Amino acid sequence: MKYNPEMHHRRSIRLQGYDYSNQGAYFVTICTWNRENILGDVFNSVMQLNSFGEIVMKCWQDLPIHYKYIALDEVVIMPNHLHGIIWINGDIAGAGFKPAPTNIRHGLSEIIRALKTFSSRQMNKNRNTPGTPVWQRNYFDRVIRNEKELHAIREYIINNPLQWSMDENNPLNL
Repeated sequence: MKYNPEMHHRRSIRLQGYDYSNQGAYFVTICTWNRENILGDVFNSVMQLNSFGEIVMKCWQDLPIHYKYIALDEVVIMPNHLHGIIWINGDIAGAGFKPAPTNIRHGLSEIIRALKTFSSRQMNKNRNTPGTPVWQRNYFDRVIRNEKELHAIREYIINNPLQWSMDENNPLNL
């Protein structure tokens, strides 16, 4: 179907007018395609990653290698989503293994794109399904504005597996 602006309303869920390459902390949630439970299971309120979940964790942990100006905070990978905190720092040390120029600082959307791309490629390679969607098209974010909010979000992330039994996307609750 051809794009029709009257029918296809893609509204941005980003904070209007905000520069997501600004220094600061960002809370992100990334959901799997159709919220499929492909990253592991929760047993006794503890998340157990499967091989796909381990790929996602490795790709998450590798992000600072590719983006030297970021630091990672709390993260939890759930069966069908990831919650994490990414800090974009003030210094621009380069883009890791990427070619010159090395003084570019990408915004949050580029960092999330990289995580999705790296993990999708590896997961699809392992299951021999090239091009199969792994992640939903977008992601959710929140600019963390103060220490109180940061503390609350960290607690939310840490306690997320404890809440899985009540999650509407838990297959046992469907």
